[in-house]
Amino acid sequence: MKEGLSSVSTLLVNEDANTLFVGGRDAVFALDLNNISREIMQSTTLCKFYFYFQIRCQNYILCLHKINDSDLHVCGTNAYYPTCDHMIVILQGEAEESRGKCPFEPAQKHTSVFVDGEFYSATSNNFLGTEPIILRSMRNPVRTEFKTSWLNEPSFVNTEIVHESESNPNGDDGKIYVFFTETAVEFEFYDKLLVSRIARICRGDLGGKRILQRRWTSFLKSRLSCSIPELNFHFNIVQDIFFLRRRKWQDNRGLHMTKLSVCAYSMKNIQEVFSKGSYKGPVTVEHSLPVPRPGASIDNFARSVGYNTSSDLPDKVLQFVRDHPLMDNSVNPIGNRPVLLKRGSSYTWIGVGRVTGLDKQTYNVMFLGADDGYLHKAFNCDGEMFIVEELQLFLSPEPVQSLRLSSEKVELLSLHMESNC
Repeated sequence: MKEGLSSVSTLLVNEDANTLFVGGRDAVFALDLNNISREIMQSTTLCKFYFYFQIRCQNYILCLHKINDSDLHVCGTNAYYPTCDHMIVILQGEAEESRGKCPFEPAQKHTSVFVDGEFYSATSNNFLGTEPIILRSMRNPVRTEFKTSWLNEPSFVNTEIVHESESNPNGDDGKIYVFFTETAVEFEFYDKLLVSRIARICRGDLGGKRILQRRWTSFLKSRLSCSIPELNFHFNIVQDIFFLRRRKWQDNRGLHMTKLSVCAYSMKNIQEVFSKGSYKGPVTVEHSLPVPRPGASIDNFARSVGYNTSSDLPDKVLQFVRDHPLMDNSVNPIGNRPVLLKRGSSYTWIGVGRVTGLDKQTYNVMFLGADDGYLHKAFNCDGEMFIVEELQLFLSPEPVQSLRLSSEKVELLSLHMESNC
């Protein structure tokens, strides 16, 4: 462990600068990717505010996002007063109050993404963790409603951007997808039932004019299904998500990992659930579905009938999406079953790297971190996933909480791969 580096919470790989940024308690470290024991830079982030309880002032760095080749966006707990700052080699000292952008304490589940000067975050808006929020800040702030039908005791896992506006004949908008687990509101059980969710919001969403002011008018969510149909066994609690990106966004794949399984989803299927699926609610509602379609982005059709921004949408559309954020259709995995099932393991982290084998073929290698400190490597052979290697990362059994794959370094792992399919 690097001296002075403790409570590591987040990692960021910058391939261009050959640097690994590490966020820990009270500091951000920049380490050489070729030799991570060599420190390039350390930036101290001691907090500026003290909570009214007599506790030690600590700032746990939980968010690190690349703005450009030299700039980072950094967020920390700041002694229960979340703040974010701009970092150019060292922090600029312009920390701003960042409720809803960063958790109040490091144990709270959160996720965020920084894109084109916009910061999207999914966390808690208050100290007690009772106000879950999905927020866009910095430009045109918009957030979710504090309603259980929107977010019900969620545990946020990951956030991804999909550029659905690229080469889109319908003039559709880019999307932000948020993955999380929450307590289901659509089922009646004596005990709480946790389900995996995928939520979608449109990047061009500005909120409504009268209804849903500064609230998402495009927030929709669906159940993310991962099960073994013949056994009627469902893997409901998502542990991690990895997005496998292709040149065309329609070819993207999402990998949903639970403690025992991995399911894969096509971007096309995800899109169809939100753009064509039914809404959860009374059957009679479907016969009076307002136009434009509730929760949809502003596209060519909406513009052709006079709706150029979300603030132009009629109240009937906004009332509907406010009261019906849940889709009736689930997002089902490719093949309707897991691509990998490993009994006896408890997975905590997933990543995928494209590597070249000795046969000169390119493979997608799945890396799976487990709670016993092992890293499993798996790849597809004739339609079936095989675990080809197990690496012990820690001397004593400790959960793999966070890893980052370097696309350049992953190639080195491919030297010992051969195709025996």
